[in-house]
Amino acid sequence: MATPIEFTGNYEDLSTDGGFQFKFYCERCNNGYMSSYQQNKVGLAGGFLRSASNFSGFLSRGADTAFDVQRAIGGKQHDNALRKAVVEIKPLFMQCRHCGDWLCEQICWNPSANMCKSCAPIAEEVETRVRAQFVETQVQNDQFLEENQRMSVKASEVAVNCSNCGAETLGKKFCPGCGTRTQTAVAAFCGECGAKSTPGSKFCGECGAKF
Repeated sequence: MATPIEFTGNYEDLSTDGGFQFKFYCERCNNGYMSSYQQNKVGLAGGFLRSASNFSGFLSRGADTAFDVQRAIGGKQHDNALRKAVVEIKPLFMQCRHCGDWLCEQICWNPSANMCKSCAPIAEEVETRVRAQFVETQVQNDQFLEENQRMSVKASEVAVNCSNCGAETLGKKFCPGCGTRTQTAVAAFCGECGAKSTPGSKFCGECGAKF
């Protein structure tokens, strides 16, 4: 008979021939909760006989018999161990009175509202998450503006014509038409703040220092 597990549909069977153990996962946060280890007495007996078989060929037949016993009653032992594990771990899960879902109490439960955090979010957690999202958005916006400014400066440099022959310089340091040094070549960096100057600037656009 299958063992009913009402608080989760996701669990991992970690049992071996030496004992039984199970890990149950919350279906919201996927946090896992391990049941206590339960020894498998038949498995231990089989291990003893396997060790004894190293000293006697006769006992090797006993080891095979122990494995047969293990296969014969292991299913019932396993089911009993699983039922005990379910009883042990179930108190760590709570059922939301609003949505009816079972969720882990440690991570996904709002004890003040007696509901899960999906139905009754905790204000402080929501505020922290929203502030973090706002900061991330602000940083992305700042980077977007900086990139726009950089591209605008680059476009201005590309659009400059040679002061000697009027040819397009395409942002090069020297005119492709006559070899005259262009304004792009004399673009400098501010000695105070390190910002790059725009061609022809006399003062830094970031800190106001004079070039």
